[in-house]
This record gives sequence, C-alpha cells and structure tokens, in this order.
Amino acid sequence: MPTLALVVDGRPVEVPDDGATLLTVLRERLGVTSAKDGCSPQGQCGCCTVLVDGQPRVACVTPARRVRGRSITTLDGLPAGELAAWGSAFCATGASQCGFCTPGIIVRLAGLATRSPEAGEPAVEQARLAHLCRCTG
Repeated sequence: MPTLALVVDGRPVEVPDDGATLLTVLRERLGVTSAKDGCSPQGQCGCCTVLVDGQPRVACVTPARRVRGRSITTLDGLPAGELAAWGSAFCATGASQCGFCTPGIIVRLAGLATRSPEAGEPAVEQARLAHLCRCTG
C-alpha cells in the first residue's frame, strides 16, 4: 500500500494512503487526540480544526492524501508559552466550559494571530463563527 508523508507538529511521519480522513490519521494512527471528533463527517462544529501550512482546516472532512507533504499543526504542536497564554485568556474571559471544543478554537485563533497579528475583535468574532460550542450554543 502506498504511504503519505506529512509533517505533524514538527515531526515527519508516514502513514498508509488508504483513503482515511486527516482526523482519522491524527487520532487513530498517530495518537494525536487534541483534534476532537464532534460531528464527523459533517465538518460543521470545528472541534477537529488543525492548521495545514498555517491555514485552518477541519480535519474530519479533509482526505489525508490531500495534505500529502504538508505541515499539520494541532494544539499539541503550539509552543508551550502560546498555549499558556491562550489558556489564561480563555479562563479570564469565562470561556472555560467543558473544553471539548477549545482545542479547535485555539488552533484557529492561533493561526489568525500568526497570519494577522493586528487582527481586531471583528476578525476574531468572524473566526469563531466556524465553531459550535455545545455548552454555550
């Protein structure tokens, strides 16, 4: 069976090219469980959001072969200081419900902050529209 080469959280990996989604590859083949399965295969809740070459993508509807040779960043691949800052910001603003959707939201916002460091509240609100938090609606 052919394989797919990817870079996941800075680490080169090879996985079988068997038609699996990126979410299946991350969770079941590589043990990266920070990308959550909230609605698979609908791609509507955002819990499985990862960065593909710095751009947010919902992994549950992304065929792994489509990201062959690209860099995938999950919550686990963000720098520790950045994770701590996001955690503090979420707690300070009361955004610390059950946490199931939090990894996807943080990954999307981290990507926005990297691409547009001066992004204001409208851009953040627009980015958050891609996520469904079942705790708050």
